[in-house]
Order: sequence, then C-alpha cells, then structure tokens
Amino acid sequence: MHLEVAFKSFLKWIPPQSEMSVGYSGTSRCETGLLNPSWGSCSLGVFICVQCSGIHRNIPAIGMKVKSLSLSRWEDQEFMAENGNELMKQKYEAFVPVYYYKPTHKDCQVLREQWIRAKYERKEFTGEGKKQTYEEGTRDGMLMKRGRDNGQFLNRRFVLSEREGTMKYFTKYDAKEPKAVIKVDSINAAFQPEKIGNPNGLQITYLKDYNTRNIFLYHDNGKEIVDWFNSIRAIQLHYLKVAFPGANDAELMPKLTRNFLKEGYMEKTGPRHTEGFKKRWFTLDHRRLMYYKDPLDAFAKGEAFLGHQDHGYRASPGLPAGTHCNGAWQHGITIVTPERSFLFTCETEVEQQDWLKHFNDVISIQMSPQEYSMEAMFRHKH
Repeated sequence: MHLEVAFKSFLKWIPPQSEMSVGYSGTSRCETGLLNPSWGSCSLGVFICVQCSGIHRNIPAIGMKVKSLSLSRWEDQEFMAENGNELMKQKYEAFVPVYYYKPTHKDCQVLREQWIRAKYERKEFTGEGKKQTYEEGTRDGMLMKRGRDNGQFLNRRFVLSEREGTMKYFTKYDAKEPKAVIKVDSINAAFQPEKIGNPNGLQITYLKDYNTRNIFLYHDNGKEIVDWFNSIRAIQLHYLKVAFPGANDAELMPKLTRNFLKEGYMEKTGPRHTEGFKKRWFTLDHRRLMYYKDPLDAFAKGEAFLGHQDHGYRASPGLPAGTHCNGAWQHGITIVTPERSFLFTCETEVEQQDWLKHFNDVISIQMSPQEYSMEAMFRHKH
C-alpha cells in the first residue's frame, strides 16, 4: 500500500511518456527548501534543485545517477517512488544536532555542499558514526585571518572552549598569550565569501569594549570551516541554556549565529546634516545599523540602534526639506530615532525601497527585554 501511494505521488512528477516533459506540477521541496526541484538523484531517491544537482554530481559515491526531470530519460520511477525526500530525510537526518545549521537555497556554496556531504557521503546524522568534531566542546586549529591594518591573510591559531566560554586566537602556534579573548556569547558568525574574496570566507563579529569588532577568516578546506561554524553554534547553545534555563530549543535557536539582514553601500551625512554626503558600507544586523569606510574594516565608524516604532523610531523615503544633498546619489532615506535623525542616499530607487523595507520590518517588531538593555547601553555609549 505504501508503494502504491508513493508511486501515485511520484506520477505527479513523472509523465507517462518515457521522455520527461517540461512544466510538471509538483509540490515537493529540495533538501535546501527550494519549491518544486527540477532534478532527481536516482542513487538516493530524492528530488533536488539545479544548484544541489551540481554538488551531488561531484560526490562519487552518490553522483553517478543525477537526472533532470524534464530533459532525461527515466527508468527509475519505482525506485524513486519507494524512497523520496521525506523517507530519506528520516534516514539521513535522523540525528542532526539541534544547533547544526541547515542551509537553505539562499546560503553560500560551502554551507550547502558540506550539508549534502555530511548527510550522504560522511553519514554524520544516521547515528552510525563516531562523535563529530563539532560535538566535542573544544576546537583547536589554524585558520587564515585577515590583518586589521595590512589586509594580508596570515595563519593564526584559534582555540574554542566550551568550559571557558571563549574563542581565543594566537599570532603564533606556540605563543603563550592570546592576541584576543572573545566571549562566545558575544559572537556572531556569518559566511561572507564574496566580501572576503574566498569561497570559504567566514566573518566573526563580536563586542569589544562595547564596540563591534570584525575579524575575517577562511580555511582552504570547506569541511574544516563549516565544522568551526557549527562548533561555535554548539557552544553558544550550551551557554544560552545556562542563561535561559526555562527556554526551549525553538526559543534559543534564533539567538545563535545569524546572517545579516542586508549589506551594501549608501551615502550618509553627519549629525548636523550640513556635512558632505560620503559613501559608506552599511551592515544591518537586526536592530544595529553599522557603517564602515570599507567592507573589511575591523571597526565600524558609527552605528544606529533601531528600536520599536512606538518609541519614536521611524524610517521614511526622502530627505527633510532644505537638505543640501551634494552626493552622487539622490534616493534619500530618513531614519528618526529619539536622539537624532540619520540621513542616507541610495544609488537607485530599488535599493532605497529594499533598505526601507528592512528598516520598517525591524522597527515594527516588538523589542525583547535583552534588546531594551541593548538600547540603554547604546544610548549610554552615544
């Protein structure tokens, strides 16, 4: 009966002709969440998107039989019907740690590739293998780190410790004193391959003396850098469970590492609104809007906190009447906060509208107790 139901479901994908036809109407999802994937793996019995199909093909153990649903000849209908995405998920994702980051189709190549390799090639989540390195509560290894002043990437030793709740890095492997000691609960880690200029580029952001500090890393081995990323998340979850003993995993997961909501260039003027507009790189990290002279700067030149709209925060298109806009860009944005107004310009109307959408989305969300504390700290600092 299971096979019959599964096969009828599969017929939504496979037309009666031996040759696949374009324009099928499926409602399944790829393993990275993309709706109606257009490829299939006949080795595994799963449907995948075109991006994942390329990754599958590069893995010898599973990549021999990857076919397009619309362009290939199919003789594997029964095998696909017996398996399918949901059944294979139960097998290959049976023991995924709650903190392990499951990438979506929007994530970068290294995250998607290592997720697929972890599932099907290394079988990390079937319960059959040894304890994984990201589960050990400590990590010690060499990563390439960008120099704050000279911009050169140099080999540095990093040590991550759950017991100490820190991530340290040393300028030499045998150095006795670390160059920096970073509290794990202040870290955000986000993959930034384009900005860093390396497919495995990882940005670590943390608080240092109440200022946001960025360091930029990579490792030539994709598994290694993704394991570092998930090791950070594992230790963060441990500390969050101590800090919030009554919270469940679903409540804690959003507090782990997060991608920035938006990054890009805008022009801005100073607090008196009479200074010239200067081009700056902006990063929106939930309620914190930071701006830099260069995307790879270690420290922000300044930042704005975006609170809730009921407390006097507002974002609107255009600039106040009489503003002298001497910059190259003309599509204005005004952000009003209880302390001051921030004036920006964007290169295009599309960029202006996209920034405004993100600003207003954030401003419309009620603040958590932790965010009220952050707002108070921000006001004190500024």
